[in-house]
Formats: sequence, C-alpha cells, structure tokens
Amino acid sequence: MQRTQFGEMACSIARTLDVIGEPWSPLILRDVFVGISRFEQIQQDLGISRKVLTERLKWLVECEVLERREYSSRPPRHEYVLTTKGSELCDLLLTMARWGDRWTAGEAGPPVLFRHHACGEVSHVEPTCSVCGKPMHATDVDPLPGPGAPRRAS
Repeated sequence: MQRTQFGEMACSIARTLDVIGEPWSPLILRDVFVGISRFEQIQQDLGISRKVLTERLKWLVECEVLERREYSSRPPRHEYVLTTKGSELCDLLLTMARWGDRWTAGEAGPPVLFRHHACGEVSHVEPTCSVCGKPMHATDVDPLPGPGAPRRAS
C-alpha cells in the first residue's frame, strides 16, 4: 500500500504528518529523546522489524529530524541523535503525552512524568501565546490565512 504524501499541501499540519505521520516515527523519536539511540536498542524497545526500522530511520535522517553518528568504527556502528528540528518535534510529543495522560492513562495514571529543568518540578506542557504569555488552546484562537496560504481566485 502506497503511503499518502502530504508534503506539498499548503498546511503545516499536513507537512508535519508527511514527516512523522507513519505510526512508528513518533515512537522512534520518543526513544531517541529519552536516550535510546542505537539501532538494536530501538528495535528491542519497540519490537519493530529491522526492515521497517531501517526505513523509518533513513526517512527521519533525510528529513533532518535525526542525525546518524558513528560511535564505533570496528565494527561500524551508529547511533541517532535529535537535530534542532527533531528536538522541536519532541515538543509536539510532549503535548501528545499530555493528551494521552488525560484521556488514555486510566486509573494507574501517567506512565511517565516530566521534570522541568528550570524549576525542578514535575509538570506538563502547556501551550502559551508567544506574545502575551497566556494559555493558548484551540478554543482561544482564530485561524487566519498566513503568508504561505494559496492565493484564491477572485
């Protein structure tokens, strides 16, 4: 089955899905984010086939979300590290974790907690406005055409 390509759509959400929309990709990024960075480690943690993992890692490197670095020359071995682009995608993963903690964690509660470096407290991601600093949720915004929006015929 051919994967749908979203990269050419005039939509930032679609373009993001073009990079990480395949189900294994966010889980691979999560693993690298928490320090599971070598092929064998990722494969073991996720229970993913070598073929699929190889394809996903290659794609994430091509998209400049991960960087492949050699950690041993004999035999040649590589690990994967987040690029700046990849680190910013992990912000999205933290938002997904917050949603999952609220809606899917059940009585046991969240499987992972996040400690904020600046204050040392366990917290969760809360989107805020980059201008005024107030909380910003979908009900607090109006989507407007941006400079990259397609022009409409009059």
